[in-house]
Amino acid sequence: MAVLALTVGLITIVSGQLSLAYAQAGKQAPSKAQKNKKSAEKSAGPRKNQNAKAAPSRKNQVARSSGRQQQTAKASLNARNFKNSENARPIRASFGQMAGLHGTSDALGLHSSVALVVDQETQEVLYSKNDHAVLPIASLTKLMTGLIIAEANLPMDERIRITQADVDTEKGSSSRLAVGTELSRADLMHLALMSSENRAAHALGRTFPGGMDLFVSRMNQRARSLGMTDTRYVEPTGLSSQNQSSANDLAVLAAKAYKEPMLREWSTSHGREVSVGSRTLQYNNTNGLVKSPQWDIGLQKTGYISEAGRCLVMQAQVAGRNLIMVFLDSAGKFSRIGDAERVRKWLEQKSSMDSRSLETAAQMPG
Repeated sequence: MAVLALTVGLITIVSGQLSLAYAQAGKQAPSKAQKNKKSAEKSAGPRKNQNAKAAPSRKNQVARSSGRQQQTAKASLNARNFKNSENARPIRASFGQMAGLHGTSDALGLHSSVALVVDQETQEVLYSKNDHAVLPIASLTKLMTGLIIAEANLPMDERIRITQADVDTEKGSSSRLAVGTELSRADLMHLALMSSENRAAHALGRTFPGGMDLFVSRMNQRARSLGMTDTRYVEPTGLSSQNQSSANDLAVLAAKAYKEPMLREWSTSHGREVSVGSRTLQYNNTNGLVKSPQWDIGLQKTGYISEAGRCLVMQAQVAGRNLIMVFLDSAGKFSRIGDAERVRKWLEQKSSMDSRSLETAAQMPG
């Protein structure tokens, strides 16, 4: 608003200067006209006298037109400058950025402020960065939502209708599942895990026996039973920044979720078509790595809200080892994927070097 006030001020000042010039010209004009009139009466007669009167008038019209053009040009320029300043507003900082976590350096130069890589079999920590930091986890929340539904043994073919209660009022996000859409519980779970469909996840919690409050309570109870002491849930989608956890806790959750066949299958499927009325909607996986031949991914979930940054949890086999990977608060749309690739290549190189070292040691005379 300060820029707008300044803009308006500039226009007012210019307008005032032009008005003063017009007033001065108006005061001087009669005196010049009288002189011209006397001269014209003596030498040229009535017709020339009329032309002399008209000349100052045309001159004033030209001056006024020029002044208006200058004023319009200044106003247009200032309006464009104001618009540019509006478009240049900074992106909202994540919790991790505000806490200074992005200032932490690491050997691989990851763009995620939090990272953890754990051997799923031995629990050995292979790589870590700010792994105890508690941050918003966005749609990684849906892993716990899926786990609660899977463990409840509810009928997966039961039809569930999307209602106004499932519409996002937290962030105002959009959805292709219009109010009134009816899908099976299985389809809703599939879309929530694979495509991070928020209305699908909310409907799963809303229709849980006992309602939403009991569902969220069950999420928190399950977290505590798994030893996830840094974790708190307030709703089942991850749209709220109050859903928070640490990389250590999320690694525990991913390992537990991996034991559920439907969570493994639906979180890693490449795509899914669902029929909605007379239409067929195509949904795709939010994690492009599931289609990469260089990856063997057994479970995954992505997440994003501005407070959480870009997040990713995966179970994957790398260099012959089953691993759990967690990346939180990554800056940049593709940076979490880039971080996962850096870790994979580093582990593969490390494994190759270790293998060569063992071969060399075996060949040495004992």
